[in-house]
Amino acid sequence: MNLNKVFIIGRLTADPIMKTTPGGQSVVNFSVATNRNWNDKAGARQEEVEYHNVVVWGRQAEIANQFLSKGSIALIEGRLRTRSWQDKQNQQRKITEIICERIQLGPRPSGSGMGGGAPRGGMNQPKSDDPFSDLREGNPKDDKQEIPEEIPVIDIDEKEDIKPEDIPF
Repeated sequence: MNLNKVFIIGRLTADPIMKTTPGGQSVVNFSVATNRNWNDKAGARQEEVEYHNVVVWGRQAEIANQFLSKGSIALIEGRLRTRSWQDKQNQQRKITEIICERIQLGPRPSGSGMGGGAPRGGMNQPKSDDPFSDLREGNPKDDKQEIPEEIPVIDIDEKEDIKPEDIPF
């Protein structure tokens, strides 16, 4: 029996890059960094970072492009694929990628605006995590207009091959 399965949890090193194939299929590429910490024989703290290339296809690619950005945390489940090609200088090149089968977005930060999956190009975040900051500044809370958090809606009826019982949450 053979098994090619990968699970990683890490942070995106840059914003996802979305492209569309000539057939109209969406594809997103991004890199995820994972790290490992340990103590060496002398007791000194060591850290090792690995970078993983990820490829996401179809509707998941559109969701990843919309909600992930540099610094976002994501759990990627997929399989490894190594492909090779010749570059413009006729050099043989290889790359190993994770072909994403499932993606789970990490938590959204509340207010800092750093990564974490807030939709790019739209949602206003509060400037402070401190619920009493407006009272310290002398501004009554009633003067502030509360911005409701946008929750993404994924319509499972738009694809016939996805069944509600197949969704793990």
